[in-house]
Amino acid sequence: MSEHPAALADCRLSLNAHVQPWVERLVAQAGALRVQVRRDDSGACIVDAGIAAPGSIAAGLLIGEICLGGFGSVALTTRAADGWPSWLEVRSSQPVLACLASQYAGWSLAASKEETGGKKFFSLGSGPARALAAKEKLYAELGYRDKADRGVIVLEVDRAPPSVIVQKLLRDCGLPPEGLTIVLTPTSSAAGTTQVVARVLEVALHKTHELGFDLSQVVDGIASAPLPAPSPDGVEAMGRTNDAILYGGRVHLSVRGSDDAARDLAAKLPSRNSKDYGRSFAEIFKAVEYDFYKIDPALFAPAEAWVSNLDTGSTFHAGALDMELLRGLWLKET
Repeated sequence: MSEHPAALADCRLSLNAHVQPWVERLVAQAGALRVQVRRDDSGACIVDAGIAAPGSIAAGLLIGEICLGGFGSVALTTRAADGWPSWLEVRSSQPVLACLASQYAGWSLAASKEETGGKKFFSLGSGPARALAAKEKLYAELGYRDKADRGVIVLEVDRAPPSVIVQKLLRDCGLPPEGLTIVLTPTSSAAGTTQVVARVLEVALHKTHELGFDLSQVVDGIASAPLPAPSPDGVEAMGRTNDAILYGGRVHLSVRGSDDAARDLAAKLPSRNSKDYGRSFAEIFKAVEYDFYKIDPALFAPAEAWVSNLDTGSTFHAGALDMELLRGLWLKET
């Protein structure tokens, strides 16, 4: 069985079928995880992990693994010696499938005030159900599209999606209502902050793709990032999760190919290559009047990269964590 992205469509690895035990665990353990589960008017399952429900870090860890399609692990560790007490560690031996075909928040879901009958709605969908709809050009590049009779999508929002969005999800994914699960995780919640920081490996894979590195040569990945306390302010909460990766994210990719390509990837991957590096994400976001597209794309990367070439045994390293910056942003000294 080929592991190359171009062959993924033929390799019988279904993200949505594979992840169902994780989804069932989230629903079955709703009380312990402090999430709320209900059926909307269509019959789709809605999991509230931080809007009306308090949610939890434990819920965020499980949702992070759901975003990866179950083809990766997300664990909480303590590393106070590194300057912060709580860290997330993400691993995947199917990093292209788990991170790009599943976890990446790439499906734009929008509805106007007229369509909702009230407030306009916007969210970027992430998780396995993206691969059922395959609306993004990324899927043609990966040569992958999933087929399953159940699907799960994660929305980083502070309110439930309107009916028009639920109907779009059902239609584009080709699912019956009882086959769709929608997980809601506002960034200002514990679960939301956790599942966003759990994207540290995905951010590295996306940057790898943007740099033009051959994704078929990416074999394995492990990454870590500090987990900040969630902020009740939406912009600040988003800033903290981004800063955790941009200044505290460390990734180790195992690849194949030439040493020149591996060395070049390690050198170009870290966030310090951006002209915006060195300022908090919230500050940068405000400076560009809250327009993501005005931010230097090179910024969206982990702070430190290690790249090991399995064909030669060589390892290359670039970048560094900036825990002093993060502590200045997050820590109130006693």
